[in-house]
Formats: sequence, structure tokens, C-alpha cells
Amino acid sequence: MANYRMGRAAQLLGVSADTLRRWVDAGRLPAARDQQGHRVVAGAELARFARSLATDEPGGVWSSARNRFTGIVTSIRTDEVMAQVEIQAGPHRVVSLMTRDSVDELGLAVGAVATASVKSTQVVVELPVPARTTA
Repeated sequence: MANYRMGRAAQLLGVSADTLRRWVDAGRLPAARDQQGHRVVAGAELARFARSLATDEPGGVWSSARNRFTGIVTSIRTDEVMAQVEIQAGPHRVVSLMTRDSVDELGLAVGAVATASVKSTQVVVELPVPARTTA
């Protein structure tokens, strides 16, 4: 089972290391010490805690899409027919292609709060490449 140091665990949750330490100190998330004395969080506990942080979107929106990213619109590029809208939702950058009419009808503008709902039959899962060591 993977263990994560506080900084990496905080990064995975999208919070500061100080926030994560406060949560551990308050007993919201269990942590232990590794052989070097660093606090670590077990991967399974981190996953459970991350899931507990997920909440339904405010505003009474009902949707079958479970992958919802609320953030701030950071860029809108349009031409005569199509538009590309970028939303920064915490550490996640979501890019949506839609019609220009949709952008206009929604009144989307840079700086507005928006939610990207993602529903797909294909999701790519990747793992980080371990650092290579040279002999």
C-alpha cells in the first residue's frame, strides 16, 4: 500500500500542506510517521478522505454526470461558429469545445464561475513514470 508524505498528499487533494497538517492535527485524517520521522498518510485513507471531500454542486443541479469541475473561466477563444472555453477548477484545467452560440447564450466570460460536467464512455488512466536512475 502506498504512503504519501504530507506535501504530496496535500497536492493530490488540491490544498496547502499547512491545511492538510491542520486536518491531521484535528483528527480528520489519520497519519503515521515513517522511518525518517516524516508524517505520512496511507493511500487508502487518503482516497477515503478525498471522497469525503466531494460534495454535490450547489444550486440544486441534478445531473447523471458525476465528474463535475466547478472553477473560473480563464480563456474563451471563438471564431464564427465554434468556441474553446477553458476552466481552471483547482489544479484541474478543463477545456470544452462548443458552439459560439452556446457561449453567447450562457453569457460566458473570462472570470465567470462555471461548472464543467464530464460524461464519457472513454476515460484514459495514466500512471506517473518513475524517475530513471543512471548507473
